[in-house]
Amino acid sequence: MKFKADQTTQKLRGGYYTPQNLADYVTKWVLNSKPQSILEPSCGDGTFITAIKNNTRKKTINIDAFELFDTEANKTREKCENYNFKNASVTEGDFLTWANTAIYNGDKSYSGILGNPPFIRYQFLEPEFQEQAELVFKQLNLKFTKHTNAWVPFILASVKLLEAGGRFGMVIPSEIIHVMHAQSLRTFLGENCSKLVIIDPQEIWFENTLQGAVILLAQKKNDINEESQGVGIKHVKGFEFLETDPEIIFNETIGINGETVSGKWTKALLDNDELVLINKIRNHPNVHKFTDLADVDVGIVTGANKFFLVERSVVDEFSLHDYAHPMFGKSQHCKGIIYDQNQHNSNEENQLPTNFLYIEDEFESLPSNVQRYIKSGESEGLHERYKCRIRKPWYKVPSVYSRSLGMLKRSHDTPRLIFNEIEAYTTDTAYRITSLGTEPSLLACSFLNPLTAICAELEGRYYGGGVLELVPSEIEKLYIPLPDNIEFDIKNIDQQIRNGNIKEVLKSQGRLIFGALGFTQDESDRLVLIWEKLKHRRQRKDH
Repeated sequence: MKFKADQTTQKLRGGYYTPQNLADYVTKWVLNSKPQSILEPSCGDGTFITAIKNNTRKKTINIDAFELFDTEANKTREKCENYNFKNASVTEGDFLTWANTAIYNGDKSYSGILGNPPFIRYQFLEPEFQEQAELVFKQLNLKFTKHTNAWVPFILASVKLLEAGGRFGMVIPSEIIHVMHAQSLRTFLGENCSKLVIIDPQEIWFENTLQGAVILLAQKKNDINEESQGVGIKHVKGFEFLETDPEIIFNETIGINGETVSGKWTKALLDNDELVLINKIRNHPNVHKFTDLADVDVGIVTGANKFFLVERSVVDEFSLHDYAHPMFGKSQHCKGIIYDQNQHNSNEENQLPTNFLYIEDEFESLPSNVQRYIKSGESEGLHERYKCRIRKPWYKVPSVYSRSLGMLKRSHDTPRLIFNEIEAYTTDTAYRITSLGTEPSLLACSFLNPLTAICAELEGRYYGGGVLELVPSEIEKLYIPLPDNIEFDIKNIDQQIRNGNIKEVLKSQGRLIFGALGFTQDESDRLVLIWEKLKHRRQRKDH
């Protein structure tokens, strides 16, 4: 967990300003509809005010701008005066407080909205701002979560204040496409907008940050019964797209409706023929949802991994052999799909912390060497950590059990089930998987295929570093093909993965599995290309 004290001033105020060329482009599209009034809910130093000046000679347009920090608000006021905007107002203060009142009274609306909302996690907001963020959700009858970020209620409030047929253009985090905490926002936008277009860059636009950003262009419905064209995603590389009129990009980007609007928007990254192929294979009777084949549970939560997960030298130093058990929780612990005694021995030889210490007896009954180790942890204050201090004794870790299958929470290329041959324990960086009837090694082999890899890309989430992460609710939505009477050479598959060419493994696995289900080699190979396209986008490679 990251704490407020650890964050930079820039992060805490969400101050990542939009490059002028991007602000000009977004503003051009909004102004094309000739709006009579503009709302800029987080104007900063006035980048979008300059963009309005760069795109229109009209000085009488009504502009309402908001900025929390006085020094930035003053910069925007100076720009409004220098540009001779006659009807511009810059309010110093919290936009959400003002917006909640405006929404409640129903006395304000705008025909155009521009900006770049602040990127601030809910946990880092001051209490009064947290209350206002939550109130936005309440007023719009939307599900609220404390995992949200300030940009989400900013967009919700702004779109609510947008007039029917009005245009919305903002530079926002790319995670809008896939993070769970933005689901209420995605649903709201899908219900209220006639079309949504995301301009999705390969590069990171904000310097000195891993925060990916996109341009969101949205047109509000003229009435709530208007049919929506859904959401479309336009991939771009570099700034060449700025030479194309934004009107053309908006009109020519095909929107995908239905489940895409109500769920994650990742399916909009794919072409229609790709979606057709995925749905065709997914609907085969031998392709099952993960939740029908297995249960998923988090790994062991220790509260102090450094104390409980140790290398062999620590076990030897304190003579903890009777309390040490094999465990894995990182990709370096198991590079294939088998965790066996050989893998564990190799980890110990490489001095990796793959021994889990399970101590359950009362302190007085423990050998002196074990008491000495426990005291070493207490000298570091580990017994005062939250997860440790709420249990008695503090060193007795709860929910200690293993399963024949494990799965790492995060992956670089694609997730994989690990056949846990020696039933090693797993930490909370991995999941414990219980097969519901299928032989575990067979399930581990069947899981490794291009369709399941595609589903992981569509259902999972990722952040600046491009590492794919799946939580249990997302894992349960994955699809796994399970042909009848198929045999796998799990040791050969394991070795291929360790050799490092995951694409070739998925290709050969796909041909074997989907061939057994009656699909062509070409269809299977196309799935590999779709997976690679999604993976490369996540990792910001050419695709």
